[in-house]
Amino acid sequence: MRKNILNTAILLLLAFVAGACSDSDTTKTVDNGRRSGAATVLQLLDNEEASLSALNFTVGSSSKIIGINCDGDWKATVDADWVTLSNYSGYGFTNKYSYDKITVTQNTGDDRTATLTITSGNLSQTIAITQRGKGGDPDDPFETSFELVANLKMGYNLGNTLDANPWGSWWDPTTKTIKDWETSWGQPLTTQKIIDGIASKGFNIIRVPVTWYPHMDADDNVSEEWMNRVEEVVNYVLNAGCYCILNVQHDNGAANGRTDGGAWLYADMDDYPAITLRYQKLWKQIAERFKDYDQKLIFESFNEILNKDYSWTAPSSAEDGAYQAINKLQQDFVDVVRATGGKNAYRNLAVTTYSATGTSDVALEAFKLPADDASNHLYLSIHSYDPYNFCNNNAGKKDGQEYDYNIYVFNEECTSVIDEVFARVSKRANEVGIPFIFGEFGAIDENKEMAERIKYAKYLKSKFTQYETAGLWWMGLYNREDDEWYEEEIADALFQ
Repeated sequence: MRKNILNTAILLLLAFVAGACSDSDTTKTVDNGRRSGAATVLQLLDNEEASLSALNFTVGSSSKIIGINCDGDWKATVDADWVTLSNYSGYGFTNKYSYDKITVTQNTGDDRTATLTITSGNLSQTIAITQRGKGGDPDDPFETSFELVANLKMGYNLGNTLDANPWGSWWDPTTKTIKDWETSWGQPLTTQKIIDGIASKGFNIIRVPVTWYPHMDADDNVSEEWMNRVEEVVNYVLNAGCYCILNVQHDNGAANGRTDGGAWLYADMDDYPAITLRYQKLWKQIAERFKDYDQKLIFESFNEILNKDYSWTAPSSAEDGAYQAINKLQQDFVDVVRATGGKNAYRNLAVTTYSATGTSDVALEAFKLPADDASNHLYLSIHSYDPYNFCNNNAGKKDGQEYDYNIYVFNEECTSVIDEVFARVSKRANEVGIPFIFGEFGAIDENKEMAERIKYAKYLKSKFTQYETAGLWWMGLYNREDDEWYEEEIADALFQ
C-alpha cells in the first residue's frame, strides 16, 4: 500500500521535475494520523522505497522527490542557497508518507555539495546532495548544453529548402543547379533578408535541415559547390544573431514514402558496418568544414531515423536491433566530430531517438547517452506533433467524407497527450543527465481553425516555460517569398 501511495504522488509531480517552481515554506496539513509527539521512526526513501542517504544532480536545474516516513512532526533544513525545498516542515503519520521536492539551480561553476537534514523529535537523518559542475577543462570556451537551452527563446525550421530531395521522371539531376535543388520543394532561394525576417520576430535558433546524398559522389565526397552553399546559409543564420542547428535530414527515413536509393542511413545492426563508414565520412567532412565556428553552431546527429523496414512506428522492444544501431551510430557521430578538433572538441551536439514516435516509453528507454570526452555538451532533441490528429495535415480525413470536427478542437484531451509527452521526455533526459528541446513541433494543418491552432501554440509555449526548455516550429507561418508573416497570430502566441 505504501508503494502505491508513493508512486502515485511521484507520477502526479513528474510534470514539475524539470519545470520552474516557486519555493514554499508551508506545511502539509493532512489530519489523519498526525503525531505531534516524539518520533520513534524516521526514514528517508526514494521512489522504490529504498533507504536514501544521497542525491546526485546534473549541472542543470532540476528536482527530485523524496518520501519521509516518520510518526512525529518533522522539520527540514538545507545548508546551501542553491537548494530549495517544497516543504520545510510537515506532519508525521502512522501509515502514510510525507513528500518533499528538492530543487537545485543550474550550476555554472565547479562541482558542489550540500546537506539536507530532516529531524523529528530526537531523531535526525541527513542526505548528501551533490551537483556536477560545468566541467574542469580550463580550455573549454563553450557554454554547456544546459546554458544553451536556457538561452533559447523559440526556434524555427528552414524546411523544404536544403533538405529537398526531389524525384520522379520530371527531375533530371544531371541538368539541375544548386538553386534548382534548393527551390524544388516550393520555397524561394534563401537570402540574408529571409533569415533576418524570421529572427526579427524573436526566433533565436534556426534549424537548417540538409539532405546530402544527392550531392555526394561514388566515394561519398560532398561536392564543393553544395558544401559552399550550406555554409553560406549557415552564415546567414549566424549573422542574424541566432543559433544554428545543422543536421543530416533525408539521407535517413523514407521521405514521402520514397525508399529507392535515398534513404541509405537507417537503423539496422546487420547493415551497420557498411552504413557507419559512409555516415562517419559524411560527418567528418561537415565537421572539418565548420570546426572553427563558435558555439552558436550546433550539430545534430540525424533526423527521424527509421529501421530497415522504414517503419514510422517505433519497435516495441527496447532490445530491438534498430535501437542498438541508433545508439552505435550516435556514438560514432560524437566520436567523429570530437576527433576533428578545433572548436568541435567542445561543440554542443544534439542526439535523438527513433523516428517521429521517439517519445514513446520504449523508444526513450532504449535511448543511450553517447560517451563524450567533453563535459555537458550533449542534449536530447525530440519531435512531437502531438496529438497527431490535431497537428498534422489532413489528419482524420476519410475518402469522400468531411473532416471529423473533433480533430479541429484543441481541448483537454489534447493537453493531456501533450502533458504526457513532456513528462516522459523530461524523465528520460533527467535520468541520463542532459537537457532536451523539441527539435520539431507545430500544428501544421492549415485547414484547422486559426483560433484552435493559437490555443495549441500558447499551450506549447506554457509547457516550454514550465520545463525550462524550447522548441522549433516546423516552417510555415512566414511567407519567405513576400517577406511577411501570413500566420502572425500563431507566431505571436509562441512568444506570449
